[in-house]
Amino acid sequence: MHLREIQEKLDKFDKDRGWDKFPASLVFAHLIEELGEISRHITVKEGYKVIGLGHEAPKKEELVREFAQAFNLFTQIANTFGVDLESAVLSELEIMEERFSAEDWSRHMNK
Repeated sequence: MHLREIQEKLDKFDKDRGWDKFPASLVFAHLIEELGEISRHITVKEGYKVIGLGHEAPKKEELVREFAQAFNLFTQIANTFGVDLESAVLSELEIMEERFSAEDWSRHMNK
């Protein structure tokens, strides 16, 4: 399935429930909340928050759901503004390929 098809499917899902009527600012706030949940997984994985020293281990299956929820909310905001994510991502990738040389960056990152 292409990104455009997923975006259309999520748009229908939201419209069928009336969720397309939520203001973008509220959907954005919800997106930030979900990104915070992803952040919790990252800070535990990288050792900033230590399991057993005031923190519990987040479950892997929860992380997968948090990514899906964040993606859905991000897509809902894009739909609110009529942004075709597939076209936008592909167009931006072309710009980035010209702007950021793979050879130069690979050499830099391997130093």
